[in-house]
Amino acid sequence: MRPVEIVEVGARDGLQNEPELVPTHTKIALINRAIGAGIRRLETASFVNPHRVPQMADAEAVMAGLPETKDVIYIGLVLNERGAERALATKVHQLGAVAVASDTFAMRNQGQTCEDSVRIAKAIVSKAKAKGRSAQVTISAAFGCPFEGEVDPARVVTMAKALAEAAPCEIALADTIGVAVPSQVTALVQAVRTVTGDIPLRAHFHNTRNTGLANAWAAYEAGIATLDSSFGGLGGCPFAPKATGNIPTEDLVYLLSRSGVTTGLDLDQLIETGVWLTDMMGRALPAMVSRAGNFPPPLSLTA
Repeated sequence: MRPVEIVEVGARDGLQNEPELVPTHTKIALINRAIGAGIRRLETASFVNPHRVPQMADAEAVMAGLPETKDVIYIGLVLNERGAERALATKVHQLGAVAVASDTFAMRNQGQTCEDSVRIAKAIVSKAKAKGRSAQVTISAAFGCPFEGEVDPARVVTMAKALAEAAPCEIALADTIGVAVPSQVTALVQAVRTVTGDIPLRAHFHNTRNTGLANAWAAYEAGIATLDSSFGGLGGCPFAPKATGNIPTEDLVYLLSRSGVTTGLDLDQLIETGVWLTDMMGRALPAMVSRAGNFPPPLSLTA
């Protein structure tokens, strides 16, 4: 079966909505644990207004504390050209721009209209290339908006076509508020692929309504080869009501590995990190596999 690349988003999307500030050294430790488990592409920080997202105020400090590496890609989320300039001044390898599929959410999240977010995302891609870096774009709220409700798939396809003109290294479809179902995922992936040419697609799901893992499998079956996830299932958007956690990295890798899909990751180390993160956060996290453990269990436990 086709292998899958996992993009770990815990240090950015996982933590950004946490009310208590997580120390910089804990974020760095989380990223290093992810690398140790085999993750080779991960969101490390977002370069956004610290007054709006205080949890990400230490973006530069996090990047400064990370190891120099040739085989790991650090992604910095940016929403405008000012954020892109900040990220490009660090060791970030790849910029992650965001275009939003509804005007209301785009204004709440980025202070931009939907159309403006596409234009700015394309400018960010160009800025990254000019500096010798890569850039990808995520279409946020691609499956539904917390304020406007249903999002017309045709609008997402139109956005993807426009974004493809900037030739980003990747375009992602994000279920920001966790409303998608597998049939919807299949249909949208197929529709978007007709306008993006050879540009790879990525998928980002939240488990708000308990459909995240099913949607991830649907995306895989539709041809997606890269999926986002977050240790412990942490996550949420400060500007999207009830947008709870991402799909858990441990749970996603368990699903894939038991299905014969290679990820190149060490599930036992992922589980260890999920348990560690639970201790760091001081509460139970949504992930199930880090509670139940791997399967089959070690022989010493079944004797």
